[in-house]
Amino acid sequence: MTGAVEAVSRLDALRARIDGWKREGMRIGFVPTMGNLHEGHYSLVRLARAHADRVVASVFVNPTQFGPGEDYERYPRTPDADVAGLAAAGCDLAWMPAVDAMYPLGLECAVRVHVPGITGVLDGAHRPGHFDGVCTVVARLFNQVRPDVAVFGRKDYQQLAVIRHMVRDLAFPIEVLGADIVREDDGLARSSRNQYLSEEERAKAPAIHRALLAMRNAVQGGQGWREAESAAASQLQAEGFEVDYAVLRTPLLAEPPGAGAPGDDGQRVALVAARLGRTRLIDNLEFSSNS
Repeated sequence: MTGAVEAVSRLDALRARIDGWKREGMRIGFVPTMGNLHEGHYSLVRLARAHADRVVASVFVNPTQFGPGEDYERYPRTPDADVAGLAAAGCDLAWMPAVDAMYPLGLECAVRVHVPGITGVLDGAHRPGHFDGVCTVVARLFNQVRPDVAVFGRKDYQQLAVIRHMVRDLAFPIEVLGADIVREDDGLARSSRNQYLSEEERAKAPAIHRALLAMRNAVQGGQGWREAESAAASQLQAEGFEVDYAVLRTPLLAEPPGAGAPGDDGQRVALVAARLGRTRLIDNLEFSSNS
């Protein structure tokens, strides 16, 4: 389904449209984004469309999830192209608020949402406060849109786990779906930040996917997970990356248990976060260690 998409920036207009749909008994799907959309985002819209009667996508660059020295100011903003792409993907409504509409009392007085435990590792350890900003804005968006189903990409694996934790704990009546990673032909995960890469850096960037595959293959071949991590980090460093982490974890982001541990189903995820020049890239690969 494709057609025109309605773009709104006022909360009363958003709520009026959604209230009308809900009075008609329609199921609402939601895709939160920060804009500068690409095929990865549009795949989320299509997944939401498959599970809902109407689809809302938000386009909002959230200042509370950027740390000092990160790329909030230079984060690319392409609202006209985003609206056109959302229409082609089958979105019905684009919610495009200003910062003061999202944080009416100002950033310093904003109520914050913190998820303990799972936010203190991996990206949470390298970007302190990042997930507080993510949860704060997503909780606000959930209250504004009141969706029945919300779709997040699996490329941000830890973010998806954090959002699921928050939804369960705060009893949001929302089904959370994870959408598969969309990749370029050379394996690089689609990301708005890829456009920051120089031509030389872009040619090197698929090494992240190769490192993930190497970790999977090593573990499935019987190598210890710590040795697989060390080899992947060394491989990326040799390619010119500054590695934040290259790790193997369970789906709940815990370190893998020892061989034959009771209750271990063998499901694993390899995760990488690494900088290439000024650009920080993340990616992951889910697999079974029993395969």
